[in-house]
Amino acid sequence: MNIDPLFESAYAAHQQGAQEVALEGYRNVLSQYPEHIQARHHLGILLHQMGRSEQGIDLILEALQADSSQASRFNDLGNILCALNQPDNAVKIFELALQLDPSPPMVWNNLGVALWQSQQLERAESAFLNALQRDPDNFPATQHLATLLGAQARDEEASYYACKAYLHPPFVEKPPRLLGIACYRLGLIHEAARWYREWVAQDPDNAIAHHYLAACSQENVPDRAPDSFVVRLFDEMASEFDHKLVTCLDYHGPELAKSLISGLLAEQPSHVILDGGCGTGLCASVLAPYARHLVGVDLSPRMLEQARAHPQYHQLEQAELTDYLTHRPLHFDLILLMETLIYCGDLTPILQAAAAALVPSGLLAFTIEIWDPKESSFARQASAAGYTLSPSGRYCHDWKVLERSLTHAGFEVVRHLPMILRKEFCQEVTGLGITARRLESLPFTTA
Repeated sequence: MNIDPLFESAYAAHQQGAQEVALEGYRNVLSQYPEHIQARHHLGILLHQMGRSEQGIDLILEALQADSSQASRFNDLGNILCALNQPDNAVKIFELALQLDPSPPMVWNNLGVALWQSQQLERAESAFLNALQRDPDNFPATQHLATLLGAQARDEEASYYACKAYLHPPFVEKPPRLLGIACYRLGLIHEAARWYREWVAQDPDNAIAHHYLAACSQENVPDRAPDSFVVRLFDEMASEFDHKLVTCLDYHGPELAKSLISGLLAEQPSHVILDGGCGTGLCASVLAPYARHLVGVDLSPRMLEQARAHPQYHQLEQAELTDYLTHRPLHFDLILLMETLIYCGDLTPILQAAAAALVPSGLLAFTIEIWDPKESSFARQASAAGYTLSPSGRYCHDWKVLERSLTHAGFEVVRHLPMILRKEFCQEVTGLGITARRLESLPFTTA
């Protein structure tokens, strides 16, 4: 009698979840052909799935005693032992499987899970990496590695693998915005642009979608971020802004601001000061000791709602900064722009407006992101215009061009400090902190 059709029928029922049918089928095979190793092995798996694990393991071990040449059977037993919270035994079984055949990435992944369960974290990480070496797109190993690294507070590495896992199909229920961000994190800028293009198609009035599409595609790049983008971006994050900026992004804006003005302005409350792009008011406490009148200006109304919790401000205004400065000639002793000019590409208008709004010898203190000369395409764009819109959605500047722009706007640079502005995906974002003093007379005509 040909026993194979009976086994195949039982196996098909097993795969379809018809456990009782499969149980009867496997037993029927073994009653007629007790030496059928596959039937014995899969009956063992089935009994485990039906809650009779001890009997199931005995059958699998019998099958292995009869034929120990199949790595997949060791792998199945290891998975059962993991499910029964016997990781040390599972590790030994997975290692036997890999001695027979070290190529299957899934066995390496399963070994990693067992090692993780037994708190052998370094070996677990190595096993997951072995899986990915054999199959870079292996989803379980990628996801497990991201979680393992995150549990060890290795956030930069964890974010890399988490983004890789997120980009694994299916994509149906994943928002294009998050898919674009994941691609950006991995340096897949063209793919990020594709997802942002889909985001625009789904939500054509969304200013954030349009801006990130421009940043990643380098199509229709504006001279500065549109007001609608800035308002929507910061309104959406206002309620958790301080937590995200300080805790998640390791932001030290107030300390950086202090380093830019310390020793250059008399520390007495006698000055009129503008905190431009004040956000939630993180710099208010730094500026207050110098201020007779402290003004905070921001485009985002929800950010200003948060800033009102800081009593150091005498005045808070919702306004576009260049326009606001243009209407206040010779008004301020100090203008502070922390993390504000990263949303401006062409700085000439705002530098001239700031110069006109300062009293002679008044100070302009600000931070910028700088372009990386190692990125050739980026360097070409920056050298031509002095700035570029990076895939992050923020503008980066060429310091040499900016220095000339400051001179043409009527400033002399008095402080120029390399800075770590914040972290993004746990990677340091480098920039400059600059303090410039307004000259007595300006080299341009003010209206």
